[in-house]
Amino acid sequence: MIEVRDLHFHYPQGEFRLEIPEFSVAVGERVAVIGPSGSGKTTLLNLIAGIFTPITGSLMVNGVGVHEFGDRERRDFRITTIGFVFQDFELLDYLNVLDNILHPYRITGALTLDKTVRERAERLAGEMGIGGMLRRRSTDLSQGEKQRAAICRALLTQPKLLLADEATGNLDPSNKTRILDLLFRSVAEHEATFLAVTHDYELLPRFDRVVDFRGFRADTA
Repeated sequence: MIEVRDLHFHYPQGEFRLEIPEFSVAVGERVAVIGPSGSGKTTLLNLIAGIFTPITGSLMVNGVGVHEFGDRERRDFRITTIGFVFQDFELLDYLNVLDNILHPYRITGALTLDKTVRERAERLAGEMGIGGMLRRRSTDLSQGEKQRAAICRALLTQPKLLLADEATGNLDPSNKTRILDLLFRSVAEHEATFLAVTHDYELLPRFDRVVDFRGFRADTA
């Protein structure tokens, strides 16, 4: 599902550098990424999703060279193939919860918003425990509720690849277990691949493999 080769990346400003000689994730594999803050874990997810592009090297997702796409192609590919749970949620303040969940279907012609999709959004929200909040503005939600809305949005397209950046970081212990169960059940049902950045070491036994990001070079030299 993911194949990275000889990747080098740096931001336009600052001195951060990330070098990954080789990194791969098999189709259907569930992989956790750990490592200290600032080591480039979130940067890796953004590169895989095509939000950033590498300076050099190749990045294949589901057999497609994401690094070769233009901006619009990368966006459409990301929306149709990848579900992304952002660490800071990326919800739109001017939309209610339901419209935030449905948002991927409104920003690309590659997806069709119909009754089935709406019903799936409402079902996901119910499973996440926010079914009664769909008409609220996202600004009226707690941090944990925002996190659950963001997870609903990521799962709505039934993606082949799910990326999660601290997906359970804002949840209390009881909700953390329930939401993690839902994430694993969803990827299993759709034979999806799951790549998750986490600082919660208690979650690691649930993954097929753990990658310590200290094995790659990320520095400010």
